[in-house]
Amino acid sequence: MKYYVIAGEASGDLHASHLMRALKEQDARAEFRFWGGDLMKGEGGEIVKHYKELAYMGFVPVLLHLPTILSNMKLCKKDIMQWSPDVLILVDYPGFNLRLAERVRKCCPHTKIVYFISPQVWAWHRGRIPKMVRMLDLMMCIFPFEAPLFQEAGLRTEFVGHPL
Repeated sequence: MKYYVIAGEASGDLHASHLMRALKEQDARAEFRFWGGDLMKGEGGEIVKHYKELAYMGFVPVLLHLPTILSNMKLCKKDIMQWSPDVLILVDYPGFNLRLAERVRKCCPHTKIVYFISPQVWAWHRGRIPKMVRMLDLMMCIFPFEAPLFQEAGLRTEFVGHPL
């Protein structure tokens, strides 16, 4: 299968690299294309953008870099459409990944969208859950209390445990 993975920060690079390793053990024909870092690169596949080009924290830096962020979103969507993966795996990084999931769902209905390490919507923005139900095919949760929250909303959910 073809997997497109997006991790926009160092912790996502770490967790995604472990996930990629596990996927290769289950799927000997796994192909990866990704936005991530050096740890993911070490697992093989083709890096499109390094997370160091993506990470903006705080209101002012995000606002100052908004044109770059929007350009990255457009580039990512276009690249996903061209590569046509079987599965898009979004790793944490909710500000970017939730918006991307919405765009990919509309343009690539054949691509399964999986979220690994759920956004902490249980702590803030519970109103995002119905939208996530419409956008995602699977939520992979790292905390046991997250799974029932998403399952009750109608999202296929697996508790996979904390990666560390």
